[in-house]
Amino acid sequence: MMKGKDGETFDFGRGERRGTGGNQIYFVCGGVRASKEEHSVISTCEFKKKMSKSPEEVHPKKAFGWAARDTSGVLSPFKFSRRETGAEDVAFKVLYCGICHSDVHAYKNDWGISMYPLLPGHEIIGEVTEVGSKVTKFKVGDKVGVGCLVGSCHACDNCKNDLESYCPKLIFTYNGIYHDGTVTYGGYSNFMVANEHFVLSVPEGLPLDAAAPLLCAGITVFSPLKFYGLTEPCTRVGVVGLGGLGHLAVKFAKALGAKVTVISTTPAKEKEAIEHLGADAFIVSNNPQQMLAAMGTMDGIIDTVSAVHPILPLIGLLKFQGKLIMVGAPDKPLELPVLPLIFGRKIVTASCIGGIKETQEMLDFAAKHNITADIEVISMDYVNTALERLLRGDVRYRFVIDVANTLKEE
Repeated sequence: MMKGKDGETFDFGRGERRGTGGNQIYFVCGGVRASKEEHSVISTCEFKKKMSKSPEEVHPKKAFGWAARDTSGVLSPFKFSRRETGAEDVAFKVLYCGICHSDVHAYKNDWGISMYPLLPGHEIIGEVTEVGSKVTKFKVGDKVGVGCLVGSCHACDNCKNDLESYCPKLIFTYNGIYHDGTVTYGGYSNFMVANEHFVLSVPEGLPLDAAAPLLCAGITVFSPLKFYGLTEPCTRVGVVGLGGLGHLAVKFAKALGAKVTVISTTPAKEKEAIEHLGADAFIVSNNPQQMLAAMGTMDGIIDTVSAVHPILPLIGLLKFQGKLIMVGAPDKPLELPVLPLIFGRKIVTASCIGGIKETQEMLDFAAKHNITADIEVISMDYVNTALERLLRGDVRYRFVIDVANTLKEE
């Protein structure tokens, strides 16, 4: 973990504090070791830039997409390079790419770890155009997906247990540093090259555009539902927030057999939650009477809200030994009351996307149960407007870019 001059810490898988020796602090960043004098403190962004290489320095295949150049967050056409298809690689033409709220945090540098130019996109659906000599799972013409991860160490306990998203050296699909030291660029682009291990098979019958958000939003809610045992028949599950994550949490929880209650500050969403998404009940979270009536009724709650919000009322909704699972990422700390946890043996925990094996399981489950995201398909040149609308919550429920038909080289 690295502490920047502004107090930020650097532990997002692109860099990791490995230990100290004498007056030096050592870091590992995408497999590259560096050291800085203890009193020479740099920001996380500066450190990552020093440790990374431009893809143009080492990659021969020309590519193009849309990228942000600075924290203004305005995306514009961008030419860059990708690596040749290696022996274990799959190259594919990008067909669709979902827009995730993480893309907004990244291009605005809300988390203090962005490297520019920044080319977002980690909900990527494509068609295979080339495979390496050692690839066994895919062939040219297959429909595939890549989610949030394109690399990990393959050696730690988490990787060995198919939990790559918790690998200390995980490499994100964009704004990461790959094994060769280059910055990773995402799916707002014409093609991708990824290691076979991190490429997913899109089941037949799953609509390609509406499947794209499953690669981040879908697995983000599916994984904790499974891991925390919220899959037994008649388990009572709450879903906080009815956006890109929340609407998929309702769909997956219902398909897994749970009784689902949506918890929202917006009364107008009740009809949508129950009649369209299939929720069993709806609670307005700022209505004291409704919250009181539901106290102690839920086995688990999936909290998808990324804004700072009080969690004590949510803890009150849990049964004895109930679980509040955070999957949103507020940029400021939340207040955690301890006594209600002690007296109810309740748990506040969190979950980070999911491993590759589990993500494939999620896609197969979605195909079997006809689960897709509710989407609005847009053209690439509409992306800046879409991002502004996303910030206002003006989308139902996920934007997906039609990359193949609308991305033009400029």
